[in-house]
Amino acid sequence: MTGRLDGRIALITGASRGIGAAVAEAFAREGAAHLILVARTVGGLEETDDRIRAAGGTATLVPLDLTDGNAVNQLGASIHERWGKLDILVANHGQLGALTPINHYDPKMWDAVMAANLSSCQRLIRSLDPLLRQSDAGRAIFVTSAAAVGERPNWGAYAVSKAALEAMVRCYAGETRKTKLRINLLNPGATRTAMRAAAFPGEDPMTLKTPEDIAPVFVDLAEAACTRHGERVDAQ
Repeated sequence: MTGRLDGRIALITGASRGIGAAVAEAFAREGAAHLILVARTVGGLEETDDRIRAAGGTATLVPLDLTDGNAVNQLGASIHERWGKLDILVANHGQLGALTPINHYDPKMWDAVMAANLSSCQRLIRSLDPLLRQSDAGRAIFVTSAAAVGERPNWGAYAVSKAALEAMVRCYAGETRKTKLRINLLNPGATRTAMRAAAFPGEDPMTLKTPEDIAPVFVDLAEAACTRHGERVDAQ
């Protein structure tokens, strides 16, 4: 029996824990040929790699700060040299920053959140778009948040960065509408992650869905048969 991602090469950021790790494991179970796992934490990447191997997959571990533009450029060059293409990009990384009023926000932290949540994704697009176009069915999934819409008091840089990310991804989707690429946003909703715990310290995590619960939605958007494009998908 073949998997839905047989033969596919996928890059997943924020893959050392939480949603990124769960997506990597799901992709391995669905037969992905190889996974490129990106995160800053080496130990977490190694733990994810152990679970991927147990699921029958293989991975390359890339300890990388995605705010380092030169390193992101080199990442694309290295993928081109080894595989000549990329089938799937999952941009899952992010930084919460401070939950505080806009007029109190520390400028250095503001810039750090924008660099991590927004500018890094533009650099990923710039570096990896040529590789996605070499695939017969390039897929890119950008993780967004409910904080991107509506009135979000005290969510500061995080809410602004996610709203800007959504605008950027829609631009990218419009620019690729006549290609074989399919570009989408995915809002995980309330999920049991470390970031969620930091944002809602009084919340009972056992009332939330797990990263494993929502991983199948990533598989849906990553497979070659996916026809959705330029959409904001909410994981239920």
